Amino acid sequence: MTKIFETPLYPYVRSSDQDAGRPVRHAVVVLGAGPVGLATAIDLAQQGISVLVLDENDKVSWGSRAICFAKRPLEILDRLGCGQKMVDKGVVWNLGKVFFDERKVYDFNLLPEGGHKRPAFINLQQYYLEQYLVERALEIGRDTGLLELRGGNRVSAVEPQEDGVKLTVETPDGPYRIMADWLIACDGAGSPTRTMMGLDFQGRIFEDNFLIADVVMKADFPTERWFWFDPPFNKGQSALLHRQPDDVWRIDLQLGWDIDREAEKNPARVREKLKAMLGEEVEFELEWVSIYTFQCRRMEKFRHGRVIFAGDAAHQVSPFGARGANSGFQDTDNLAWKLKLVVDGTAPESLLDSYDEERVFAADENILNSSRSTDFITPKSHASRVFRDAVLELAEHHAFARPLVNSGRLSLPATYDGSPLNGPDCAAMPVRTRPGAPASDAPVAGGWLLDRLGDRFQLVTIDNEAPATLTIDGIPVERVALSAANDPTGALAARYLGEAKSAVYLMRPDQHVAARWETFDAGEVTKALRIATARSDNAGRG
Repeated sequence: MTKIFETPLYPYVRSSDQDAGRPVRHAVVVLGAGPVGLATAIDLAQQGISVLVLDENDKVSWGSRAICFAKRPLEILDRLGCGQKMVDKGVVWNLGKVFFDERKVYDFNLLPEGGHKRPAFINLQQYYLEQYLVERALEIGRDTGLLELRGGNRVSAVEPQEDGVKLTVETPDGPYRIMADWLIACDGAGSPTRTMMGLDFQGRIFEDNFLIADVVMKADFPTERWFWFDPPFNKGQSALLHRQPDDVWRIDLQLGWDIDREAEKNPARVREKLKAMLGEEVEFELEWVSIYTFQCRRMEKFRHGRVIFAGDAAHQVSPFGARGANSGFQDTDNLAWKLKLVVDGTAPESLLDSYDEERVFAADENILNSSRSTDFITPKSHASRVFRDAVLELAEHHAFARPLVNSGRLSLPATYDGSPLNGPDCAAMPVRTRPGAPASDAPVAGGWLLDRLGDRFQLVTIDNEAPATLTIDGIPVERVALSAANDPTGALAARYLGEAKSAVYLMRPDQHVAARWETFDAGEVTKALRIATARSDNAGRG
């Protein structure tokens, strides 16, 4: 097993807070140094906000855990300084195949169009992602002093106050207390913060269990996502195969509901199942084994005063579809810029209510898709199984049936339709880049569009004139001037102009569209920015 699990990356060191006469106050405290907590801290620190991260651990997670990272989270990680490391180390894939028994039913391409910097998906063990994020966090801390990561610090009490949150922190040297203006709980599905505040999830727990096995082996399987319904090696159940770096393969095997979990994790039992799948002659080594249950649940609200929940602490979905970590990164992407404006005093605290509205909307979308996947993968009645198998039979020969096959609808970013932050729309422009949508990448002069967007409000003009900079209510807006003529592929025009001859897009700091017009009007931009920062409402807007 790789030594990465055993190496402390941020070991416990006694802090000056422990010797202070009274609780030291911090602008933002993040609980949890997993992927979502680290991403939150990095994003805030890059925007000039001081952040303290507390975690009782001091190492990366044991086992590969989340392995499928979609295009949108990779674009977010580009902004955080880790995207290229992820792609360089990860296994890139776009193609998936679905099997019924031993027959291939069909295959699908997740990114059939060109003109994007990042692939549809990469596979990479979570421990590598965490390593890259820790390295980036420590780098920012050294360079700016704005990010501190404390291992061996377990929060044992959370006491919300009118103007902040009081925390009790346990360490090897005993407890100490601190205050946080804002607390962001990224402490996982079993969130101690959620428990200490008397909060819980609502939703469904599905009656099924799945075995995860990380297997080290030399194999000539192609770099694709393979999913089996009712395979001969796991009759009546399902299976999934993914390649990871370092000759590690992820295998998921459906087990059913009424099982002895400890017996199923026994290495001898696991080896028997894997040999039935891979063949007696295949040599492999078990690296990690776990069992999980499908859960599609969320908190009723993600914001509770000065305490904000993100990632698995706020919502859980079944793993098929890769919506867990991917949606967690989109939580942080949505939250950080809003908290930055509130902390700076350039937006009202009510802006954070839109985090709750937009990310609850996204969580419900993920839960709906994950629930449908789970119901298709694990039919709960004879009639639903007959329907499922009939769809698979038809899909082998008839294209119309293939969209009905659901082996896990793979993660897509949420478009915040109906968000209170959305400003005016233009009907002549493409639906895919409407207000609330994440920006679509496209080739531009000198590189890629998304590499020029993010971390501030921007005015993207395409074959249009506008001031180089604007300042509205103390918030700077920077122009990004583009021309469709500079993109011979036509992707920029197809994704942003449509039937319009020119365009002006107001972009949020998280690379989502706030508003768009065919021509520049300073008054309209001012109104849209005030809507996007919760300074006025969007009543009557398209």
